[in-house]
Amino acid sequence: MSAALYEAAAPVLVAARRLAAGQNPALLAIDGRCGSGKSTLGAWLAEQLPCHLVHMDDFYLPVNRRRPDLAQHPGANMDFARLRTEVLTPLLAGQPAQYRAYVCRLGALRDPVALPPRSLVVVEGSYALHPQLDVPFACKVFLTCTPDCQRQRLQAREGDRFADFARRWIPLEEGYLAAQHPERHCDFVLDTTLWTV
Repeated sequence: MSAALYEAAAPVLVAARRLAAGQNPALLAIDGRCGSGKSTLGAWLAEQLPCHLVHMDDFYLPVNRRRPDLAQHPGANMDFARLRTEVLTPLLAGQPAQYRAYVCRLGALRDPVALPPRSLVVVEGSYALHPQLDVPFACKVFLTCTPDCQRQRLQAREGDRFADFARRWIPLEEGYLAAQHPERHCDFVLDTTLWTV
């Protein structure tokens, strides 16, 4: 992890550590622009703390369940209900949970993942703070970066798929951010442009 990431994320770790040590289960959200380091921050927190790390990417809707006017409804590609009922509501109640991650490229669900009760659950990914998820996050984190930084990171990550990714997914996410402004309600807003993610 880069020094810049550690310095910027240290207050988030302090807040997450306090939640992980609490008596009642708590949720921490990491939302923000694609390529801004949400997965990197989530993985780092999971290395530091006894928590579950849940990825929004595991809860896309299958293509045949997505509405045809998806572009006009940011977040309509997500299965918020399944994430809430199968994972977050049971864990918040101190109960075990189980879910199957959806893999977009395969159009299929993976084998079940069992999650025993834990004091902290970190939910990372775009749309984590979408109002349709409707769960009480104890801590909210928003990550952003400059457009040039985002493009460079996504080109490195997506390779030949970058053009399609930029055409389809970035506009949807930017539509969500413009409509909901989740950063206005967050405990931490971090610009990750100088991070190595």
